Amino acid sequence: MQRQMPKAHDLAPLMKFKKPVLSPRKRRLDAALTIEDLRRAAKRRTPRAAFDYTDGAADGEISLSRARQAFADVEFHPAILRDVEKVDTSREVLGKVAALPFGIAPTGFTRMMQTEGEIAGVTAAQDAGIPFALSTMGTTSIEDVAAAAPGARKWFQLYMWKDRERSMALVGRAAAAGFDTLLVTVDVPVAGARLRDTRNGMTIPPTLTPRVVANAIPRPAWWINFLTTEPLAFASLDSWSGTVADLLDTMFDPTVTFEDLAWIRQQWPGKLVVKGVQTVADAARLAELDVDAIVLSNHGGRQLDRAPVPFHLLPDVVREVGRDVEVHLDTGIMSGQDIVAAVAHGARFTLIGRAYLYGLMAGGRPGVDRTIEILRGQVERTMRLLGVCSLDELEPGHVTALRRLQPVG
Repeated sequence: MQRQMPKAHDLAPLMKFKKPVLSPRKRRLDAALTIEDLRRAAKRRTPRAAFDYTDGAADGEISLSRARQAFADVEFHPAILRDVEKVDTSREVLGKVAALPFGIAPTGFTRMMQTEGEIAGVTAAQDAGIPFALSTMGTTSIEDVAAAAPGARKWFQLYMWKDRERSMALVGRAAAAGFDTLLVTVDVPVAGARLRDTRNGMTIPPTLTPRVVANAIPRPAWWINFLTTEPLAFASLDSWSGTVADLLDTMFDPTVTFEDLAWIRQQWPGKLVVKGVQTVADAARLAELDVDAIVLSNHGGRQLDRAPVPFHLLPDVVREVGRDVEVHLDTGIMSGQDIVAAVAHGARFTLIGRAYLYGLMAGGRPGVDRTIEILRGQVERTMRLLGVCSLDELEPGHVTALRRLQPVG
C-alpha cells in the first residue's frame, strides 16, 4: 500500500470540535439517552433518603422487579415494508386527546425529591400535551398547581382518609380548581412495608442525623435548593413531623368499600378512575359501578410485595371489561418500548411515576422534559420498527409476553 502525508484540506473535515456546553445540567441531561441514565444521574445528585423513597418498593421489592422483568421479557413481532414516515402517537383518553400514550402519575412528597416538584411536572405535561395527576400526598397545593399550568389537563388523586369530611373537601377544591378527573387509589388500607424508608429514617422534613449529613455532603446543590426555597406545602395537610409510614397509617382508612366508591361517584362531577385494580373480578365489579376507567397497578410494588404483575393481568382484564371501561396501566414502565407493549396488549393509556421523578431529580423541569423526550422518541421509533403509523394499529399480535413464572397446579 502506498502511503502519503495527509494534506490539510483532507484533515479539516475530521477536525471539527464539538461546541462546549457550559451548563452542567444541560451536559448531564444531553448525555442521558434512557430513563436508566436519568436514574443514575438522579442517584448521584439526591440524598439517599429522598432517592430511596422514589426508587424503593415494599419488603423484598419483588413486585417491582417482576413488573420490570415482565416488560423486559416482551418479544415484538414487526411487520416490514410499511410506510411509516409519519406516526401518530396521540390517544383519546377519557374524552380528550393526549399527545402521547402516557401521563404523569400522582407521586407523593415530590418537592422532597427536587424543589421544583409538582410545578415542574404539571408545566412539562402542559407543554407536552399529556395529563398530570396531583397526589393527595403532593407537596404543592391544589390551587398552586392549577395556577402554574392553566392549560394543562389535570387529574386529582384521592386517598380516602378516616376523616371523610376532609377527604371530600379536597375533592371539592380540585373540582373548583378545574381538575377534570378524580383518580381514586384503592390499594392502601394500610401503608406497605417500605423498608428503605424505615432504614433511612425518612421523615418530613428530613431528620438531620449524622448519617443524613454525611450522605448530603457530596450533594450540596440539593440542600441549597431545599433550604433556600419555600418550605414544603402539602396538597392535603399543613405539616407533619413524623415518619412517612406514620403519616400514611394515620391517614389511610382500612374500612373503605365498594359502597364508599359509589358514594364518591355520586358527588364527583367529572371522570372517575379507580387505581390499584389487581384482579379480573374486581375490574368487573368496578365496571358495574359506572366508573370511567380503571388502572391496573400494584402501586409500583410499594404496597403488597409479590402482587400480580399488571402487564400480565392486562389481556384478561381487557377481554372482561374493555368494552365497558377504559383500561389503563402503570408499574414497571421504564421505556417507550414498555408503553408500546402495554398499548399493544390492550391498555388504553399508561402512567409513569418513577421515570418522571428520575428526570426531576436529575435536572428539575428540564429533566422532566428530558424524560418525556426520551419516552416520546422510543415510542415513535418502536412504532416505526413494528410497521404501524398509529396507536390504534397496535394489537396483541405485535407482542408476546414470555413468561418466566407459571402457576403450579
